[in-house]
Amino acid sequence: MKIWFLLILLSTALPAQKRTITHEDVWMMKRVGEPVVSPDGKWVVFSVLEPSYEAGRQSSDLWVVPSDGGAPARRITSTRAAESAVEWSRDGSRLAFSSKREGDDAAQIYVLPMTGGEALRVTSMAGGATNPKFRPDGQALLFESEFDPLAAERKARKYNALAFDTFPVRHWNAWLDEKRPHLFVQELSPEAKAKDLLAGTQLASSKGFGGLFGGGADQSLHGVWSPDGREVIFAAVINRNELMYADIESRLFHVPSAGGEPAAFTEDGQNFSNPRFSPSGDALYALRHRQPTKERIYSLSKLARFAWPLGTRPVLLTDAWDRSVSAFSLTRDGKTVYLEAEDDGFDKVFRVPAAGGTVELVFPVKEGGYSNITPVGDHLIGRYGSSTQPPQIVSINPARGMHSYLTNFDAERIAQIDWKAPEHFWFTAKNGKRIHNLITLPPNFDAGKRYPVVAFPHGGPNAMSKDAFSVRWNYHLLTSPGYVLLQTDYTGSTGFGEKFADDIERDVLRGPAEEILEAIDEAARRYPFIDKTRQAAIGASYGGYLMNWFNGHTNQFKCLVNHAGAVNNESQYGVNDGGLTRELRMGGPIWEKGGQWNDQSPIRYAEHFKTPMLITQGEQDFRVPLSESMTTYKLLQRLKVPSRLIVFPTEGHWILTVDNHRFHMREVLGWLHKYL
Repeated sequence: MKIWFLLILLSTALPAQKRTITHEDVWMMKRVGEPVVSPDGKWVVFSVLEPSYEAGRQSSDLWVVPSDGGAPARRITSTRAAESAVEWSRDGSRLAFSSKREGDDAAQIYVLPMTGGEALRVTSMAGGATNPKFRPDGQALLFESEFDPLAAERKARKYNALAFDTFPVRHWNAWLDEKRPHLFVQELSPEAKAKDLLAGTQLASSKGFGGLFGGGADQSLHGVWSPDGREVIFAAVINRNELMYADIESRLFHVPSAGGEPAAFTEDGQNFSNPRFSPSGDALYALRHRQPTKERIYSLSKLARFAWPLGTRPVLLTDAWDRSVSAFSLTRDGKTVYLEAEDDGFDKVFRVPAAGGTVELVFPVKEGGYSNITPVGDHLIGRYGSSTQPPQIVSINPARGMHSYLTNFDAERIAQIDWKAPEHFWFTAKNGKRIHNLITLPPNFDAGKRYPVVAFPHGGPNAMSKDAFSVRWNYHLLTSPGYVLLQTDYTGSTGFGEKFADDIERDVLRGPAEEILEAIDEAARRYPFIDKTRQAAIGASYGGYLMNWFNGHTNQFKCLVNHAGAVNNESQYGVNDGGLTRELRMGGPIWEKGGQWNDQSPIRYAEHFKTPMLITQGEQDFRVPLSESMTTYKLLQRLKVPSRLIVFPTEGHWILTVDNHRFHMREVLGWLHKYL
């Protein structure tokens, strides 16, 4: 009896033993979606995806939590189908969302009463329906649906072929065809039918018309109601068919909610997206991008303010600010705009007076990052996440620079894992630029030991390595065998100013590669536990492009891992889904073969390939097509360099399905183990 009592005391007194992260930990963490705050600010609705290793067992539902944290979150839908594009009615009594539920051939719009009851399907669109927006009076919905002018002909065809007269013909991982997004209005009365606002218009029938592409091949028009409900404002591309010889332009349009020819109200040479009205309806805000030129290809995203009803030209509220706005939201009094932006290695929150003024940091961030911000009184509702904390819904106190969790899924699993936040350091490269880096340490870390270092530059290249949780390339899973992970924000990275991001356009590989190699030397100087005799490097997309460059220019790595990396500038140009921008980047037309076409093409240095390389690729990837990985593999085999090619026939640019992802990570870690 005394022994059992002593064991109980010891078990409660001793801290729980931490363990190494596994693929199951990474994959099975619940994935919390964007918070959508009710009009009165009292409630927050969000999605929760519950992954599974078993086919057909994954589910996603909507949850709700009080914004003051007075009660735990509760589930309000119970289906396996995911709900997306959630929208509150102005009186807070209903939710609209898009979902492909049992019996639906495509996603449709559903409306859920918040007083209780089941969600009611309100659309029956052959092309699916998404992005619902309640009219201000709550009696109708605006939504988007895919319009196919050749639907009847396509159904009657006995052949299966795609024919094109213009470019682009495919995007990321899907072929494109004649389908385009249209805007529809549907009254919420019985037997009401949806009205196509763009049917028969010159704009929608023009060859250059299209929506703005998201991360995949999906297109959106970003439609919103005007404050009085009499018009709809949206963003559309007007010259998509000119991608190979002109800069693509997206303009803002307004169209009567009863239908008619849309009218553009933004000028040539600028691209707009994400329109949103102020709470009082006296102003329209949108994000603006400058079109690329030979002098500057990369452009910061600026916040523009239009007077409403339309009057003078827009004012750029962040014109003098050298950061890119990723998202924005307004306070309920309309006096302040909160901005989300990458800044020096973190996702931070800023604010600017709605009438114009200086952008200021709301509070410093030293770990993790914030997104999806909505002001509620003197607090902010948003998402917070870090490399050791998958994103959760939080309430932020801006005055104190602190947050409290409104959700805390997987807390028990998170507490079991032996992981630490990455360390940040800066150094000045030989080219005079200050370079930001992250160091992630392995589990069971002992500063007295020596560890291999794995360089892991981000893709993009216009992206930023940050303290964030990733399922696809999880930092801590990569360090789990006992490696130190080094991530370098080389020239071209975002969050460090427009010039820093744009400078890569005239030095696409050589300069960034040299900065990464310098970063390894600097890290080894600062951290004696790094063993420089055991180095490896991993890269995906642009990072894979770098891996091919490394193989032709240095022998310091024991092995390389290359996912979807280009090797030949000319063939990549010929088969990928890009357009004129590549020509601007390389310094001229491909037939001139000047600029960087040859000088910074990894294939030109293939005779120096000596480092063993693992190459992985999705066959449905049209951004960096399979032909690039095949070429790399053939070169390595020709040179008798140890190499392994893994192709995923059903995957695109990213390896997303669970069994493929688990196999992919096992192969990556196995390759590193073999050589480190």
